[in-house]
Amino acid sequence: MEKIIEMKGITKVFPGTVANDDVNFELLGGETHVLLGENGAGKTTLMNVLYGLYQAEKGDIFVKGQLVKIMSPNDAIALGIGMVHQHFMLVHNFTVAENIVLGSEPKQGLKLDMKKAIRNVEEISKKYGFNIDPNAVIEDISVGQQQKVEILKALYRGAEILILDEPTAVLTPQEIIELGVIIDNLKAEGKSVILITHKLKEVMSMSDRVTIVRRGKVTGTVKTKETSIDQLAELMVGRKVNLVVDKKTAKIGAAVLEVEGLVALDHRGLPAVNGIDLVVKRGEILGIAGVDGNGQSEFVEVLTGLRKAKEGKIVLNGKDILNKNPEEINNDGMGHIPEDRHKRGLILKYSLFENAILGIHKNKPFSKGIVMNYKAIREHCNKLIKEFDVRTPNDEVAASALSGGNQQKLIVAREISKDPELLIASQPTRGLDVGAIEYIHGRLVQERDNGKGVLLVSLELDEIMALSDRIAVMYDGKVVAVLDRKDATEHKLGILMAGGTLEEAEKEGKKVE
Repeated sequence: MEKIIEMKGITKVFPGTVANDDVNFELLGGETHVLLGENGAGKTTLMNVLYGLYQAEKGDIFVKGQLVKIMSPNDAIALGIGMVHQHFMLVHNFTVAENIVLGSEPKQGLKLDMKKAIRNVEEISKKYGFNIDPNAVIEDISVGQQQKVEILKALYRGAEILILDEPTAVLTPQEIIELGVIIDNLKAEGKSVILITHKLKEVMSMSDRVTIVRRGKVTGTVKTKETSIDQLAELMVGRKVNLVVDKKTAKIGAAVLEVEGLVALDHRGLPAVNGIDLVVKRGEILGIAGVDGNGQSEFVEVLTGLRKAKEGKIVLNGKDILNKNPEEINNDGMGHIPEDRHKRGLILKYSLFENAILGIHKNKPFSKGIVMNYKAIREHCNKLIKEFDVRTPNDEVAASALSGGNQQKLIVAREISKDPELLIASQPTRGLDVGAIEYIHGRLVQERDNGKGVLLVSLELDEIMALSDRIAVMYDGKVVAVLDRKDATEHKLGILMAGGTLEEAEKEGKKVE
């Protein structure tokens, strides 16, 4: 197979960090090549260099053996390179066809020839096995369909090489299988595909070769057939990792959180949380599954006092906490690992010891009236650093100086040290390497075994399946079903996540089994 892309000695520096450090990467014709690594490892940066969004300080790029200079995405497109970003770049009130031809519109005289545009889109959709309506408006179609539009947009512009950045992050299990079929169709047509991901299961099912990136450097390139999930995890992290969550049978107790008829509005004044009833019990992990944007974030914001509810009831540990402020809810026994660690979890320019007491800074022994007791604060922080294995030179460094995994460990440590009755863990392992994930999963299970209630909200279905004792599925602001973990399959959950009913899920589940 010929080398379609060769990147040699690529070095890309941002202020204070080397994102790519002398990286070599090659793509062969007709292969699917995965770039694997934790968030922040430098995978997307490398592909942004290939697509012309960034220029490298050092290194050369060859396309089909020719040395090229890619100064912009237009240069990349002219060379047959297309990129589908993690966050789609679509005009929401345009149709599918209008989005696909945007910038390369077929004309009739001076006017846009919309009929020809629709015909072109239908032809290219059929050619690659996409089932998509060219006249549908983007905001009315599913996230999976929007991703197909982005792929078609690149193909319409003549892409021979397709870069897909975290393509499965927003898809249901069924849509992930469909994406696999699409990639196979593209390869059959002679296209080459680069997938950026940190999900090991998909690497095994979708790729021919894998290049592993760790902290800006390539740690190896392997053939998928000749490797295993365990080996890839080790290459990604640098040590052996236990990928199976070890947990005993749950000893479920009384309800710690009761939610009834909860309604809350989003920033546009539309219902984001639309009549939720839910109970979390002591000694269990209740997982909330769902495709991103179905009200999970708003639901957590209401529970934690960050968003006002319009109506409903929330009882924590026998106390009514509806529309109380975060401090009061915190004092009533709730811990919260927020989904955005930078926006809601830490004050990045504060030291670790200051971050270690956020939310409990008014409590004894940390505060004596208006005077802070820094001796007690630093003792507390150093105890957390030791117990939760936060890798840091000392407790005085700013939170911004830690890696994502260590920032997350500090937040988890702080919230667990509050000894909450209910711990809300929202995307607790987003963007972390498998080593940090293994550790945080273990701590969440420990809280459950200590008789606390844990509400886990995650977009990673594997994480929900591995940790939960019961699983609630959210769709369009509602909890559409709650299943015992033993009754939940990926297939059933996928149907519910896409808006199907429990009856449909049960029926389809039997067919698959």
